[in-house]
Order: sequence, then C-alpha cells, then structure tokens
Amino acid sequence: MLKLHTGPRTEQGARENIRVGVQYLAAWLGGKGAVPLYNLMEDAATAEISRAQLWQWLHFDAPLDDGRNFTRELFDALYQEEIGLLQEVPNIADASELFRGMVVSDDFTEFLTLPAYERLD
Repeated sequence: MLKLHTGPRTEQGARENIRVGVQYLAAWLGGKGAVPLYNLMEDAATAEISRAQLWQWLHFDAPLDDGRNFTRELFDALYQEEIGLLQEVPNIADASELFRGMVVSDDFTEFLTLPAYERLD
C-alpha cells in the first residue's frame, strides 16, 4: 500500500474494481459470504483487493495507461456511472455509500467488512 505496483492501471480495471467491490459488499450486507459475479465466485478477499487498489490509486494520483491520472474527479465520475448501472441490486445504496467512503477516506480502513457490521440489523 505504500508503493504503487509497476503493472498497467486502466480505466476498465478501476470500473471493474468498483462494480465487484460494491456488489460483493451489497451481497454481504444481505447475508451472503460469497456471490457469483461475472462468471466468478467472489468473496470478501476479492472485494478487499478491489477497495484497497482503488484507495491506493487515488491516494497516489496513479497514472493510468491512457495518460490520465486517477484523481478524485475521475474516480467520482467512474463511480457515478458504475453505481448508476447497479440500481436494481439489493442493498446497493448502503453498499455504495460505504464502499465509496472507504476509498476516498484519508485513512485506510483495516478491513472492508469492519464498518459494514455497523449497518447490520
């Protein structure tokens, strides 16, 4: 988390991290420990990687392969677009608010589900 990886970073990768992370968190809030997404079975580890990578890219203003930097403005635009496509997913409002908050936070939340427990009934 303290140093950017040297591999390529893409807009498509950021979009996928948003979709997978938020959809998994929505399923978790609904009581599921694993969820099939895009022909893969995803769990908290995948969602955690998605969230952590977005947090890192954002906090390092990481360069993408198309020459743009991963800024808060770019993240917000991609996030709005991707969440707009997920409105039919149960628990999406809570999950998207929680996930976004962890990505844009100055501090790195230790684990994705820790603040999510506060939202369970």
